Amino acid sequence: MEYKAIRYEPGPVARVILNRPKKLNAQSWTMLLEMDQAFNAAANDPQVGAIVLSGDGRAFSAGHDLDSEEQIIDRRQRTEALDSFNASALTRDIYVDMHLRWRDLPKPTIAMVHGYCIFGGWMIASAMDIIFASEDALLTPTYGDYFTTSWDVGARKAKEILYENRFMTAQEAMTWGFVNRVYPAADLEKETLAYAARVVETGQFYNRTVKFAVNQTLDMMGFSTSVRAVGEYFIRQPAAPSRAEASGTPQEGRFRNLTARAMQHLEEDRKKAQDKG
Repeated sequence: MEYKAIRYEPGPVARVILNRPKKLNAQSWTMLLEMDQAFNAAANDPQVGAIVLSGDGRAFSAGHDLDSEEQIIDRRQRTEALDSFNASALTRDIYVDMHLRWRDLPKPTIAMVHGYCIFGGWMIASAMDIIFASEDALLTPTYGDYFTTSWDVGARKAKEILYENRFMTAQEAMTWGFVNRVYPAADLEKETLAYAARVVETGQFYNRTVKFAVNQTLDMMGFSTSVRAVGEYFIRQPAAPSRAEASGTPQEGRFRNLTARAMQHLEEDRKKAQDKG
């Protein structure tokens, strides 16, 4: 299959690589749907023993793509023939159900996070089993859609971060249990792929049973039920299913502010690199 917004590289350690570097890998619907197809391909390929998710360019993912022309056209084309019920169902599948499917893939999944990991970036990373991050990574959790932040860092820390609307460093995210390991940026890919290769060596049957046991334990505590409940609440708000297009909403403001801050940081880094050159 030909992908537009990602790259898929099959193998014993399959790679799913977000491929919109000029947009800091902001997530269009095309990207998320292609991710779903690639993850499904890896899950059904007997040669694949583990899957690594990463982003090309300067960031893992700066979150949801809210207003690029490409995303607006794509969203309109996918929803224009749908009534409100089915448009909501599509939104639910993209932002909730797909992430739950990825969380329950029958093979180990590892997110390799560098640069910015904002809102939707946190969502896709949290759907993976393991998260390795570079020392310079900056992360911000989401409070809607695939909402796992209370499970990821605990209820009180989730409130503290979300109320303040700030970045977490990679080290802080590791301290609170969201990130498993932190590496220097230059070593992140090497260390992540080495870990994934060791995981493959333990065998697919063993890894699958481990994953099932851990995920089922969380589900007995209410994980999937709580994710679906919060996702449904956000989808059913008055602006749904086109809430991302509504101007002035609190959610849109949060997305835009943090994405703009990430773009500002990126531009400052670019200028510093030019000055040094």
